[in-house]
Amino acid sequence: MLTKVYSAAINGIDAFPVTIETAMDKGVGFSIVGMADQAVRESYQRIASAIQYSGFTFPHFRTTVNLSPADERKEGASFDLPIAIGLLTASQMIKCDSLEDYMMMGELSLDGSVMPVKGALPMAIKAREMGFKKLVVPEANVTEAAVVNKIEVYGVSSLAQVAALLSGAESLEPVRINTRELFTREFEEFDFDFSEVKGQESVKRAFEVACAGGHNILMVGPPGAGKSMMAKRLPSILPPLSMAEALETTKIHSVAGKLSRGSMLMTTRPFRTPHHTVSPVALVGGGTNPMPGEISLAHNGVLFLDEFPEFPRHVLEVMRQPIEDRVITVARAKYTVNYPASFMLVASMNPCPCGYYGHPTKACSCTPAQVGKYMNKISGPLLDRIDIQVEIEPVAFDDMADRSPAESSASIRARVLAARQIQQERYKDLPGIHCNAQMNSRLLHEYAWPDAEGLARLKERMTRLNMSARAFDRILRVARTIADLDGSARVASHHIAEAIGYRSLDRASYGKVF
Repeated sequence: MLTKVYSAAINGIDAFPVTIETAMDKGVGFSIVGMADQAVRESYQRIASAIQYSGFTFPHFRTTVNLSPADERKEGASFDLPIAIGLLTASQMIKCDSLEDYMMMGELSLDGSVMPVKGALPMAIKAREMGFKKLVVPEANVTEAAVVNKIEVYGVSSLAQVAALLSGAESLEPVRINTRELFTREFEEFDFDFSEVKGQESVKRAFEVACAGGHNILMVGPPGAGKSMMAKRLPSILPPLSMAEALETTKIHSVAGKLSRGSMLMTTRPFRTPHHTVSPVALVGGGTNPMPGEISLAHNGVLFLDEFPEFPRHVLEVMRQPIEDRVITVARAKYTVNYPASFMLVASMNPCPCGYYGHPTKACSCTPAQVGKYMNKISGPLLDRIDIQVEIEPVAFDDMADRSPAESSASIRARVLAARQIQQERYKDLPGIHCNAQMNSRLLHEYAWPDAEGLARLKERMTRLNMSARAFDRILRVARTIADLDGSARVASHHIAEAIGYRSLDRASYGKVF
């Protein structure tokens, strides 16, 4: 007898449908075909034990299981449950007249328990797209999958429970989640607030501009100046995720297996802080079984790289293309996958190996050659892609001793949200453009071109500092954001001046006032 059970597999962060065809005939033998990886081929032992412990008899026939489409790679143990159901229906141990209405996935334990899988959310989205009426997922994944509406989602804990559901011996209530209600609740409270940061008003302003336009930012300053402290408070002034952003972000973390049990939609922007020992594959993604890397896990959020020059140069250089294109393509001999990588890069570094180059009170012990070598760990093309580069001075004692609270994150966030609303209205008819940092050259000429005085100022500074064409575009993007924070329709000279001031590392002689 031939039966068909429907499931899905992951390619990148999206799912594609997989039909599990089970054919039984006289004889002995069991084989799985259809480009299955080792985890799928090993499913025989798990399924045989799970069927026995669930009160059924493993069918002893010549059995062939085909995972269609046969030319697409299938990975992981999520096919255990649909293969087991295929065996039980093909051998007529359970009867289901509506098997074509179901899509299912789940890993089986030896005792028949259904274990969680990766990628339940994109699989649920694909099930709805394909017109399936019902989706069966492990109980641990049910809240994650149930955020997809217009499909009945059932959370199951055992193979026996799935068999009873299909045969009609047991009825289960589908899990329903009101995603709109989830997004109308009060947004997140943060553990850190900018009101706790003393002094550093110029750096706070740079953070405000960066968040308002989605710009990358690099902080350069001595140890103890507050670089990491302020970076940790950055999420408190970022705009909240939209529904579309939340779905896309949750899909990435679902595929990577980073969602905790019972998770639904992610409502906070991701904040990733990889250590400087991270490998290129861990940063950009890929591997034997391809997975999203840190830059994709930071999609729609922040990637914070502390001690920027301590990262190996070859690791940092792999970010150049994703920063520009906001997508990473991982091409290997056996697969090619695309992962989104629209993140806000926040980096911090010391000005020299000892950390005190340019310090107002402490002498630097480094030679000019050591300072130059240290700064050259960050390539020019990578620096060009960082819109805002700011120097941080040590906090003055009077500022540290001041007990009055500084401006709160809520106040700063209100201005950021107002600027973002202007940008949303400006780019509402442009797919893929949501903030000023994503503008292309055509949009720069249309929306960010300065007045005559601003253009003359920009020409003078670019000529003096020998800036690149990419730096020219970055300055215009930042100036457009500053104008949005001012509520100005035009980019004026003082907006250009402030944007130029955020290019500290473009100076001919870094660390000296010019």
